[in-house]
Amino acid sequence: MNVPIQPNDIQAIIDADRSHVWHHLIQHKPFETIDPRIMVEGRGMRVWDATGKEHLDAVSGGVWTVNVGYGRESIANAVRDQLVKMNYFANSAGSIPGALFAQKLIEKMPGMSRVYYSNSGSEANEKAFKMIRQISHRHHGGRKYKILYRDRDYHGTTLAALSAGGQPQRVEQYGPLAPGFVMVPHCLEYRNQYPDAESYGEAAANAIEEVILREGPDTVGGLCLEPITAGGGVITPPEGYWPRVQEICRKYDILLHIDEVVCGVGRTGEWFGYQHYGIKPDFVTMAKGVASGYAAISCTVTTEAVFEQFKDDPGDPMSYFRDISTFGGCAAGPAAALENMRIVEDENLIGNTQAMGARMIDNLHALQERHAVIGDVRGKGLFVGAELVSDRKSREPAEEKKVQAVVADCMAQGVIIGATNRSLPGFNNTLCFSPALIATADDIDRITDSVDQALKRVFG
Repeated sequence: MNVPIQPNDIQAIIDADRSHVWHHLIQHKPFETIDPRIMVEGRGMRVWDATGKEHLDAVSGGVWTVNVGYGRESIANAVRDQLVKMNYFANSAGSIPGALFAQKLIEKMPGMSRVYYSNSGSEANEKAFKMIRQISHRHHGGRKYKILYRDRDYHGTTLAALSAGGQPQRVEQYGPLAPGFVMVPHCLEYRNQYPDAESYGEAAANAIEEVILREGPDTVGGLCLEPITAGGGVITPPEGYWPRVQEICRKYDILLHIDEVVCGVGRTGEWFGYQHYGIKPDFVTMAKGVASGYAAISCTVTTEAVFEQFKDDPGDPMSYFRDISTFGGCAAGPAAALENMRIVEDENLIGNTQAMGARMIDNLHALQERHAVIGDVRGKGLFVGAELVSDRKSREPAEEKKVQAVVADCMAQGVIIGATNRSLPGFNNTLCFSPALIATADDIDRITDSVDQALKRVFG
């Protein structure tokens, strides 16, 4: 930390925060008697709070975002220079960084061709939903309006995104939701839904087809899936799953929407999570790691075939995509994204992610041998989960309070990890790890060592 901060130096900030800031995803009643946590500085993999305590961040800003680490002056300089030159114009007109980043991004995504800018993952997914709905009205008589989503997947916080959310505790108390969204089963093999299947992956995909046939193929316009489920338990799809999903979408003329908001830009050890599986999507959405949190940006990327469906009748004033994202016109986002991508390339962070991800999974498997409470370890790259159970044979989930106690113990050790939280009743039992792509072997070892110590203290 550059300048040590004493609690008294920042007390006015803490008081202002307590009195006026409504924080995300947290109960505020305890702040009547204790101070809210305020982060004041970050460098590399470390962050410091207002008390001066140092933390190793194993969740990239709390929500899998800061892919290239903290304190990147080159990104800050790129943003500053762009803001002085041209900070904003509505995206009905273009910008230099917007054009250059779109070109650079498409180079990483063979088969895709168009980039629609907005400012958050929720919004990026909303754009895809609207495109699917408008295609239904323009080209299918309004019939193919239904959008399928998967149990345990998460696509954002707006009402439409929640309507496509497979995490009941995220949705509870926010209804009525948007109509036309239909859930399909999850594909977590550890929670075996198809015990007699020869191929679990194909069986899980066939369950999607069963929903399509039940709803009527002529009513289903889109299927929205995370390539690897994130907040629903870090679920890597079983072998055979994705090829069969692709086959089903083509069979019934259903547009495939891959939500890369968490997995995108290197997190899984490829530029995008879907690229592990040979998928050819119609839509790919992304946000968090696109600029590593240095500026707000999200992208809805489509094929040229999707784009062409909004050009079919230029004489009809209703035929184009009649949508706008105000802050999709901020030039700082693509400026930051360009420099962020350069860092990933020049520092070979995808290669590092592959190596350090393998180390983290190996370390967690070693912990699994010592701690019976670890039932399953799964993930790709630096996107890893460890599901905790009270009994390995029955796979009964560990008590949520104890899972949270492990997170708290690691925090006390100066290591920030995550866990599934307010997502799935009875199944908020998976520890989540997503350190920055710059993580070293020492960082990985310290993270897993802290988990080792926490499991000993919490579970014995």
